Amino acid sequence: MADAINLFFLGKGGVGKSTSSALYSVALADKGFKVLLVSLDPAHNQGDIFAVPISSKPVAILPNLHVLEIDQDKWVKHYLSDVHQQLRHSYSYLSAFNLDHHFKVLKYSPGLEEYALLLAFKEITKKYRNYDYLLFDMPPTALALKFFNLPRLSLLWLEQLLTLRREILKKKEMITTVKWGKQEKEQDKVLNRISSMQLEHTELQQIFQDRTKTLIQLVLNDDKLSLAESKRIVTGLQQIDIDLNCLVKNKTKIHNEPASTDPLFTKITAIEIPLSQEPLIGLDNLQRFLHNNHAGFPQQLLHRCKKYEDKAGNNQFKQCQCYSGNKPE
Repeated sequence: MADAINLFFLGKGGVGKSTSSALYSVALADKGFKVLLVSLDPAHNQGDIFAVPISSKPVAILPNLHVLEIDQDKWVKHYLSDVHQQLRHSYSYLSAFNLDHHFKVLKYSPGLEEYALLLAFKEITKKYRNYDYLLFDMPPTALALKFFNLPRLSLLWLEQLLTLRREILKKKEMITTVKWGKQEKEQDKVLNRISSMQLEHTELQQIFQDRTKTLIQLVLNDDKLSLAESKRIVTGLQQIDIDLNCLVKNKTKIHNEPASTDPLFTKITAIEIPLSQEPLIGLDNLQRFLHNNHAGFPQQLLHRCKKYEDKAGNNQFKQCQCYSGNKPE
């Protein structure tokens, strides 16, 4: 079975990322797809939107729609524990010299939040790969961009560490080998760990840059502050070779001039979510809103940028083809 497609919802605080991702999830589920909506935003608004308690375990909203929220503190602790174990494994002599108490300083390390979110993302994409779509309601702009930039920065840092480690081993003649038949195998723990981390971050970077696996939706409103921050998001993603899939212009009004007339946005597909006259709270209200606005938002909603095969193994549709209906025809 193919891996799920990842849909990320970015944007300035207050533009409606959580509501937009909730609408997407319901619309996709109503079309018959299996959907998991994940809140990576520490504010965790999905429970308020669906009017049900949401936890770190999937909560069923519809038979084929589940929602969960990430416990960021839990993943920070998980990351610190993993680093602690790696250090103890690679530098076992620290305990002998009673130096392992210095590990406590790790909790003050910069970048913990984005590393924690990246660990959560890896776990979710592995554990729930049998879904058709994984939707991610992202945290505020600064943390979201750091999240996407982390694999690239980590690879740059790891390359320097790899070079340094090899120089240390060369100069101190610390490379050890074991014989296995006619083969020799390097046994330097640090070198092996760096190589392993390089592979992990390379795979993550490739996922983020692959339009067949990752679609990024930028949610914005038609106001100067939203537009200014949206420009920074587009520029930030371009700098790390990640394409924006779609502009989601939320809370649009009749005859409203679209914010995407800016040259930076002209080549990006855009959809509009009309301003709702009632609070979009609860599944019934979300479904009613989608039904009443069937001529706009839902018809342009389902962008699938890889070949899809239905449950019966039949029809496929072309890359980046927009479609409507219960399944591709």
